Amino acid sequence: MNLVTLADITAAADRIAGHAVRTPLVPAPWADRPLWIKPENLQPIGAFKIRGAYNAVANIEPGRRERGVVAYSSGNHAQAVAYAAKAFGVPAWIVVPHDTPTVKVEATRSHGAEVVLVETGQRESKAYEIVEQRDATLVPPFDHPDVIAGQGTIGLEIVADLPDVDLVLVPVSGGGLISGIAAAVKALRPQAQVWAVEPELAADTAASLASGELVSWSVEDRNRTIADGLRSQPSPLTFAHQRALVDGIVTVSEDEIRSTVAVLARQARLVAEPSGAVATAAVLHHADELPAGRTVAVVSGGNIDPDVLVELLKA
Repeated sequence: MNLVTLADITAAADRIAGHAVRTPLVPAPWADRPLWIKPENLQPIGAFKIRGAYNAVANIEPGRRERGVVAYSSGNHAQAVAYAAKAFGVPAWIVVPHDTPTVKVEATRSHGAEVVLVETGQRESKAYEIVEQRDATLVPPFDHPDVIAGQGTIGLEIVADLPDVDLVLVPVSGGGLISGIAAAVKALRPQAQVWAVEPELAADTAASLASGELVSWSVEDRNRTIADGLRSQPSPLTFAHQRALVDGIVTVSEDEIRSTVAVLARQARLVAEPSGAVATAAVLHHADELPAGRTVAVVSGGNIDPDVLVELLKA
């Protein structure tokens, strides 16, 4: 299986320039090791997903793109595809589970997309139905080389800003984010390690990497975690990237995720959704399981329901 290359990622960086924010590395002097935060919650749609979605939509042949795009998502990819479709002036149909946080649904609609709510587990089938009905193009959330290459631009920026980085911690679910970041980091700084971080209650990637083959967890099991953006499973494409490029994985508990949302708000002045907080949670609660050295934790998004944020800050 062909993996995304550094050339693919560099080309993606050129396409998304001016549309995705080049986020800084924010020092975290409150941590017990040299730590920098990569705050992708500062993107226009509040999450890293804009990188891959914009790159994928930009790379569709213009005549084909005019017919519109379709996406299925738990929320952040939905907003990203809607944002990209609006930028190119094309229609978008976004399929999301009925339990998607309201803040994400409303944000998706604000970009002019038509949001289609479905029962849990029916996102993909409904998306393919719309593709056939509308003759539109599917932009998957992670299982596509253009999406992976777009997410990989984060890795380019990390190494450019911290050339001697030793460890990059990345939230993992479907695997597009870590696949792209690992491809970039390993190409530019092979001695650096890239580790995945996953909720204990949705640890299908950890199980898969341990067994050397994809291990499926039920939707019901994966949906137990508060990290609603980390409830997907890797695809053969993203798993191939992880097996080739990812050095390790650590899982974090629900209490660790919750407390880290509050730490990021109070110490780093960053609003992180639970999914976005898991990499930092690994540093704060599982440092003894991680390699030492200069560490970057990716905060993948900040689209959290205000009521949930208030609850976690009060805890």
